[in-house]
This record gives sequence, structure tokens and C-alpha cells, in this order.
Amino acid sequence: MIHARSHDELKALAADVIRLSRLLTRERESLPAAYLKDRGLREAYEAYYLPPNLVKIQALLRELAAHPGKLLDKDTLRVLDLGCGPGTAMLGVLEFFSAGKKRPRIEFTAVDHIAENLKMAGELVTKFKSTSDLDASLKTIRSTIEQAPHLPETAFDLIIFSNVLNEIFIHDEARIAKRTALVADLLNRFLADDGSCIIIEPALRETARDLLAVRNGLVDAGFPIYAPCLCHAACPALANPKDWCHEDIPWDPPELIQELDKLTKLRKDSLKFSYLIVRKDAKTLRDVHGEHVFRVVSEPLVSKGKIEFYICGEAGRKLITRQDKDETPGNDVFGRLRRGDVVGFENLIDEGRRYKISKETQVNRRTRT
Repeated sequence: MIHARSHDELKALAADVIRLSRLLTRERESLPAAYLKDRGLREAYEAYYLPPNLVKIQALLRELAAHPGKLLDKDTLRVLDLGCGPGTAMLGVLEFFSAGKKRPRIEFTAVDHIAENLKMAGELVTKFKSTSDLDASLKTIRSTIEQAPHLPETAFDLIIFSNVLNEIFIHDEARIAKRTALVADLLNRFLADDGSCIIIEPALRETARDLLAVRNGLVDAGFPIYAPCLCHAACPALANPKDWCHEDIPWDPPELIQELDKLTKLRKDSLKFSYLIVRKDAKTLRDVHGEHVFRVVSEPLVSKGKIEFYICGEAGRKLITRQDKDETPGNDVFGRLRRGDVVGFENLIDEGRRYKISKETQVNRRTRT
């Protein structure tokens, strides 16, 4: 139970939230490797960043659970959390399965090079187990991610990199190649043949574009992308240095975060992040939504007489336009699309560089997973 904070306590916490926010964004070059050793930054993370990060990991688990192959339907789920930090991703996994009908035994292996992080992770898992009937165990290993290939060989059903890739090889000009090689090696050695790897990164342009570059490297190395991509070609967002791809999930933040937003002038009214879900087999989200679908990869672009989005699919990333005069009951949902939606079309006009919606076009928004 979180105790009520006085105004002075809230102000002090808000100052640490601002400090952490700067380190994670504008001052990333100054981010210490062990920044959660700082008590103020740790408390800021727990109060302001941990709750939304739980929602992010659960959204991606829902994308996996939506597959008709029941990818997460196992009696025992072995989870490797690399660079686990204070255990946020593991708590998200626990909450996800505790709310579902299928409750596997979950065997966590948490890897981090900061002893305090492993201690906090252990405390989170223990606290959750005390209030839940979910069967879970935790093994902690103190190690950097770069040294993780030396871990004992085990096949994991789920491997998680949560906000950690951007913190390794950060000053190295060859960071993309090194990150790609490291992830590929870890997946080859530790991911079960029917397992999934979730990679979450901040939605900043630099970190998101770096993740897309790693994505391309993994595709070249033979790893299919389950989500968010609906194609396996090189990512078209990298063609223009101003473009990047990220998710944006609506969210109703808890009261404490709303209070901190007022004090810090930050905003947590939606959850922005970039991500990949990678597998060794050929299963993808197209198995859920069908072959001829697209992902909305922009906010709505509204101008006089029309509304546009960028969408991405097998043909790459293209602009799609609907003029207001062409709105019909069959395509009216187009104006309510959001970034991240998966959408299908009937009678869509392909003009080469862009798509156009006519009065005859049917727009079918798939259920957000």
C-alpha cells in the first residue's frame, strides 16, 4: 500500500523524476550504467516509470496470446529477463498471467550487473507471490548482458530485453552491429524453438531508429519478426533520417502520476515506446489478422478537406488519404484510426506512391491486441 505523500515529499519526488527524465532523454550521454543505485532516481523510477512499463509488457504479451497457435499456453513458462533492472518486466508477466485463465508455473531467470536491482527484483516477485496463487520461482544472476552468453545453457520460452539495448555499446560507432550480433547469439543459444523474444526500447528517434537497424540485422540473420511489422523486408522507416516507428497506447494514469505530471510538466497520458517481438519460426501477427493488412504508423494528418495516415505493410510505408467528400458508412472508421492499429481494406486505390480511399473502399479495423 502506497502511503499518502505530503506536498514537500511530492516536490522532492518530482525533482527526481525530472532528473531521471533528463538522463533518459536529453542527457543520455551522461546516463550512469548503475543509475538505479541512486536512491532518488530509484524512487522516481518506481513511482513514475514502473507502472506504465507494466502496461507495455502486458500489451505485447496480449499480441502473442492472440495467435491461434496458443504460443503462451504452456504448463511451465521459462522466462529470461536480461538487464532486468528492478524487476518491472517480471512483475508485468506475473500480473498478465495472474489475470488469465491459463496460469502456468513461471520460472524466472533474472540477469543484471547491479546487485541492488536484483535485490529489488527479488522483493517484487516475493511480494507478488504472497498475494497471488500463481506458482513462480526466481533465479538471479549478477552479470552484464555482454557476459550473458556465458550463462548455463537453458531453453527459454520467453526472453525479455526491456529498455536495455540502448544502454549497451552506447558510445561505440559499431553499436548496431554489436547489439545485433549479441542478440542473435543469445537467441540462438537460449531461445526455445517455439519461444518468443520481446525487445522494448524508448520511443526517442535515436533509440527507435537504432532498434529498427537491429531489426534489419536480425531479419538478415534469419529471425522472423512476429510484431509489430507486417512485412519482412528492410524497414522503410530508415530510408528517411527524420522517420522512426513507435507505438502509442492510450492510458489512464494513476493519481500519483497525474500529480507528478502537474509538478514536472511531463505527460504520461499515453504510453509511447518502440518494440520488437522476434521468434525462430514463421509465426507472425498476419496469422491473426490475415495477409493483406497494414499497421498504422503515424498520428492522423488532418488538413482542409482530407485526413491522412502513414501505413506500413508488404508494399512498404505509404501515405493513405481519404477526402472528406468520400466518407461513407463503409469507411467512416478511417477517421478514428490510431497509431498501432492493424487495418484491412477492400477496393483500395493504389496510386503507386500513396493509397487513396474512395466511396467504394471498405475499411476494416482489426481489434487492437
